[in-house]
Amino acid sequence: MSAFLYHFLFEFRTGLRNKTLLMMNYLFPLGFYAMMGLVMVPINPLFLETMIPGMAVFAILAATLLGLPDPLVTAREAGIFRSYKINGVPAISLLVIPALTTVLHVLLVTALITATAPLFFDAPLPVDWLGFALTVLVTAFACAGLGVLIGVISPSSRMTVLWSQLIYLPSMLLGGMMLPYSMLPATVRKMAQLLPATQAMNAFRGLAQGLAADFSPHGSLAILLTSGVLAFGLAVYLFNWDRSNTTQRGHPLLALLVLLPYAVGVLLLS
Repeated sequence: MSAFLYHFLFEFRTGLRNKTLLMMNYLFPLGFYAMMGLVMVPINPLFLETMIPGMAVFAILAATLLGLPDPLVTAREAGIFRSYKINGVPAISLLVIPALTTVLHVLLVTALITATAPLFFDAPLPVDWLGFALTVLVTAFACAGLGVLIGVISPSSRMTVLWSQLIYLPSMLLGGMMLPYSMLPATVRKMAQLLPATQAMNAFRGLAQGLAADFSPHGSLAILLTSGVLAFGLAVYLFNWDRSNTTQRGHPLLALLVLLPYAVGVLLLS
């Protein structure tokens, strides 16, 4: 237990000292939040309705998809994971601890956004704090799982950027943070439901903000939770200690199974 705590604290401090992680965990989401408050609110006052959850989802995506995968690949390629194996550290700890520290950073940023948005931009607070907290935690869990899985299956840092952007960029355009889901064309809505951001924003609307959800908010939470469990399970199954490891238990394409809950949701949720 003491070794786990020491590793956790080390990873947490790394997130503050490493310039790239500091950027993705704090500076980028908080800078974007300030810019959106100054620019987007005067242009579109309706943005205020979901400003707090939208910026929380943005912070989660930035930290987990853009910040989490690359250190995993770098550590594997540098042989750091092999040294952990020699010292008896289980593979699951190497995946869970970075995810936990990233989620902790995300929670701090979300708390800061929630505390300052009503003061600076007159954004409405959640009407259901339990629903808000639950949605934040489940969304962070699901996205952290995706980030870890991307780090496990990517053969290089360049590939982590590609896989992460395949989720991140569509989420920015279709995930409901900038443009409401209800304004999307019908065919695009089904595509948008494959994104964790869309499910998170729908859950926030129905369970936290007191707004009308576009489809079942509890279904959205179930999809995010199931996807997170699948992502972490697949990451552990596909994990390699280093690039010279010749024993691979499954093809990286198995990672696509993480999309299964979202695909089911497209068929069942309306």
